[in-house]
Amino acid sequence: MKLSESIKPISFLKTYASEVIRDVFNNRSTVIITHNGEAKAVLQDIKTFEKTQESIALLKIFSLGTKEFEKGKYKSLDKAFESTSRKINKFKKEHREVSS
Repeated sequence: MKLSESIKPISFLKTYASEVIRDVFNNRSTVIITHNGEAKAVLQDIKTFEKTQESIALLKIFSLGTKEFEKGKYKSLDKAFESTSRKINKFKKEHREVSS
């Protein structure tokens, strides 16, 4: 469905809330709700919302990583694996001491 076809006034939502929500859920569609002729809210199913939030989080992580890279704050792959291996071995050693 085209976004322009899914713009509904709040009065429509008030009258047909159950049907609109069922349609949004079943069709994974998005509905723009207007009030006094202006877009005020977006209605979407929870799965689409969660995917959007996950995508935003990944983009933020990517952006932060890019900034760190541009500042020269990165390790070579070999150094990263060495560092991770040391941390794992340290954790294993501490875990063995605690469980003994």
